[in-house]
Amino acid sequence: MAGINKVILVGNLGNDPNVLTFENGVKKATFSLATNETYKDKEGNRVEQTEWHNIVVWRGLAEVAEKFLRKGSLIYLEGKIKTRSYEQNGIKKYITEIFGDTFTMLGKMESSGSSQYQPPIVPDKDDSDLPPPEHAPTDDLPF
Repeated sequence: MAGINKVILVGNLGNDPNVLTFENGVKKATFSLATNETYKDKEGNRVEQTEWHNIVVWRGLAEVAEKFLRKGSLIYLEGKIKTRSYEQNGIKKYITEIFGDTFTMLGKMESSGSSQYQPPIVPDKDDSDLPPPEHAPTDDLPF
């Protein structure tokens, strides 16, 4: 049985995206995303807990992140969890990252001052090698 690796986050960027462009022109953007949870403790005091997530987006999403996302931007992000290891000073360390498949900007764009919500960003899929979709026959089914 196959598993599912799907993450949905709504949060604010903790920093401007850090964008790298590789020799082949492919872009990678990384940034931190803060999600907040509020609850009441045993004494009834309101407690806010912030969780920080390491986000990685590639190609078209990285370009959009570079152009439009800034520290504090509110986004809805879908992706998957990946954990990798590396060695630092002879010590093996692990990092968990969220690889974004798609995101939607939820807040205002700073440059325009517009109060309109931003349109959704389409998933970063390179489907140039896929055949064109076949046209489905039309019918009177309500679904």
